[in-house]
Amino acid sequence: MPNIKDLSFEDALSELEAIVARLERGDAPLEESIDVYERGAKLKKHCEDKLKKAQLKVDKIVLGSDGSASVEPFDSDN
Repeated sequence: MPNIKDLSFEDALSELEAIVARLERGDAPLEESIDVYERGAKLKKHCEDKLKKAQLKVDKIVLGSDGSASVEPFDSDN
């Protein structure tokens, strides 16, 4: 298995989806299910971290009353 830190968001999400499907089928022994679940939890955190980093990079363009444009950090509350 590849190191989670080396996975792109898309690869990590794909693996996480496969893990969820496998756990939902219930076809793995208990110990293996626990290991797979733990990897899934780590993949979920990795995906969340990647999304957070991407969100921090997003800027919004704001138009002033005089028509001038400026850039401000993304604010998810608006």
